[in-house]
Amino acid sequence: MPKDYEDDTAQFEIIGSVHVEAEWNPEDPVGETRWLTSITQTCKHPVVFVAQARLDQNNIKEVLAGHSSFPQVRGIRHKPTATEQNATKQRGLPGSMDDPKWRDGYAQLGHLGYSFDLQIPYWHLDQAADLAADFPETTLVINHTGLPSDRSELGLSNWSKAIEQVAQNCNVMIKISGLGQTDHPWTVESNRNIVLRALDIFGVERCMFASNFPVDRLCGDLDAIMLGFREIVNTLPETTIDGLFHRNAARIYRFSL
Repeated sequence: MPKDYEDDTAQFEIIGSVHVEAEWNPEDPVGETRWLTSITQTCKHPVVFVAQARLDQNNIKEVLAGHSSFPQVRGIRHKPTATEQNATKQRGLPGSMDDPKWRDGYAQLGHLGYSFDLQIPYWHLDQAADLAADFPETTLVINHTGLPSDRSELGLSNWSKAIEQVAQNCNVMIKISGLGQTDHPWTVESNRNIVLRALDIFGVERCMFASNFPVDRLCGDLDAIMLGFREIVNTLPETTIDGLFHRNAARIYRFSL
């Protein structure tokens, strides 16, 4: 999480990091946590992890118990079943947020005090709204701004309605990231309205900026994206900007700066 910047050199001071799982080996999800622990012990800033676990797998309790032996783990990410936007059937699918077995796995997170990072297209956020309402003790963090990939007027309208619905649950946060597009570079002009709309719907206390690196390297370097976020919110109070860039994440992922 960058704290300060300079207009030309874009020098960032890293004061804390949240590593989100990379699915390095789905057969050994705890192995990723073990490896991360080994390489972060010498970091001068705090580092916490969002670990990987398939919530509908048969040994989910054992996997979560394995993660819980590492104190840097703060939550879990698992990408539930998703469909194409115009699929005839979008709800009730195996491996989805409607699946009773998947929900049984999700229920374990509250017992461990873990949050949940959700990566799924916005047209599935009605499921997320139900999930958040049914498990109010679990913080749910929407990844990549709800994936507003359809930048048409209708697409953005539908995205906005979807995040409005899920934001009605106070235990839902949103990570503003993943706004890169494959057909042109990351720019303030192409992403300003999405960022401001997310801030308006969720409120600044439930939002945080994130890099989505290395994936977003395909559309822009880290300086361009982080400075772009900074430009978009430049008129907000400095305390609010500090929250968006690092303090909200420290609070949501429960670590001290």
